[in-house]
Amino acid sequence: MKLVLQAFIGSIALHVLYIVSLMLVSIIKTKNYKPDIVSAWDKVDTLQKEAEIVGKVIPPYFYVLSFVGVAAICGIIILMYSKI
Repeated sequence: MKLVLQAFIGSIALHVLYIVSLMLVSIIKTKNYKPDIVSAWDKVDTLQKEAEIVGKVIPPYFYVLSFVGVAAICGIIILMYSKI
């Protein structure tokens, strides 16, 4: 039971680290963005008349599978480390 708890804590820690790193990269990219206004006038495009929503939709069960999968990998690593 201790191994399972440690594996889930490791999975939570890795997921939090991943989310925080994504947020930090986004903040850094936003702060360092400098638009090139002068050359933007050279390539003017007409706007579309209809809105188009494009994006990758991630199903909700993916997050559960990701959490359980990382927990299983953490459990295997902890088990191998404890055997050594």
